[in-house]
Amino acid sequence: MLSITGEPQALPEWTNFLRLLHIVPTYLPALRYGGPIRSVHALCRGLAGLGHDVHVFTTNVDGDGDSDVPLERPVDLEGVKVTYFPSRRLRRLYWSPPMGRALATALPTFDLVHLHAIYLWPMWAGARVARASHVPYVSSPRGMLAPQLIRRKSRLVKEAWLALIERRNLENAAAIHATSTGEANDIRGLGWALPPVKVIPHGVDDPEPLAGKPVSADIAAAIAGGGYILSLGRINWEKGLDRLIAALPYVPSARVVIAGGDREGHAASLAALARRAKVDGRVTIVPRHVDGADKEALFANAAAFAMTSLAENFGLASFEAMRRGVAVLVTREVGMSEIVRDANAGVVVEGTPQAISAGLETLLADPAERQRMGEAGRSHVLAHYGWSAVARQMEDLYRSILARGEEKGMPR
Repeated sequence: MLSITGEPQALPEWTNFLRLLHIVPTYLPALRYGGPIRSVHALCRGLAGLGHDVHVFTTNVDGDGDSDVPLERPVDLEGVKVTYFPSRRLRRLYWSPPMGRALATALPTFDLVHLHAIYLWPMWAGARVARASHVPYVSSPRGMLAPQLIRRKSRLVKEAWLALIERRNLENAAAIHATSTGEANDIRGLGWALPPVKVIPHGVDDPEPLAGKPVSADIAAAIAGGGYILSLGRINWEKGLDRLIAALPYVPSARVVIAGGDREGHAASLAALARRAKVDGRVTIVPRHVDGADKEALFANAAAFAMTSLAENFGLASFEAMRRGVAVLVTREVGMSEIVRDANAGVVVEGTPQAISAGLETLLADPAERQRMGEAGRSHVLAHYGWSAVARQMEDLYRSILARGEEKGMPR
């Protein structure tokens, strides 16, 4: 059963708070998922910390199974009121009739709704009820409108969904939230009659104090000797890990550790690629979700961090590396590459094996410069990307939307 953490936060004496509903397909099952799910919770937690009444509607879908959570009643998670609904059919779309009924009843009582995904039933249902109830909503596509992602997998299905459902949802949103300039450009490039696209980046949490906590045997073996290039995150085709492995023959001194969940079985093809390239002795793959002491040990013993994704609306794991003072290599397709460049926190390269290998050589050749880049990244993240600061930016967006509605005399 889900453990309920954190005391419900008392609202401040002043009453100028917002009642906010966030809709997300799945949410914090034992904190085993990273990326978007964690960032949504961190944002919601930050908004609750500002005194807002923050609710989340989600499902209990957890991969092929279900999260062991209470259903159809709020659970307090660090000040965020999370309600889980069952999804028994069409689970790939997260279809949940009980959520639909709850949306029809509860959504009109909120000031604003925030949808955190596309191509999925809960966002469709939320947008439809919000429009009918004259409640403004914000949509966060979470990088799923990148042209290369539309083309690469299930193209016809995605194009049909975009034409029949998502276009209307996006065009009728009060605003669209992007986490990087690159993602915003992809969204605007659709050529639709879209509302304002607002860029608000991810924040990043501080590392957990884990001194003295044990490290798993597979991680201990992976980090032995240190000095490796770390890639941490989901193991799938979008991450461009084949490009990273293909660069290794050009960098004989480089060793790579790849760690992350492998729900699609992509790790086996990467291992086969490493064997064909005769670099399998320099590639270690840990195909599971990594967190806690294991995650901190991977960062602490890495020489540098690499994200060679084909498309990445932001690139949160690179941000986490910067927060820990690790120099990073990112391809131009990574949304936060502009931050790496501005902070001089590493190198930004084209996505070819030759360009990636040259970037790795740059990082490995000069330890002093690599350390300086790492410290520059850490300082930049601490100064600009704490979750409280990001939550305030989102709060400003919400208030500007509501102010526009009042000026237009929109019914509620």
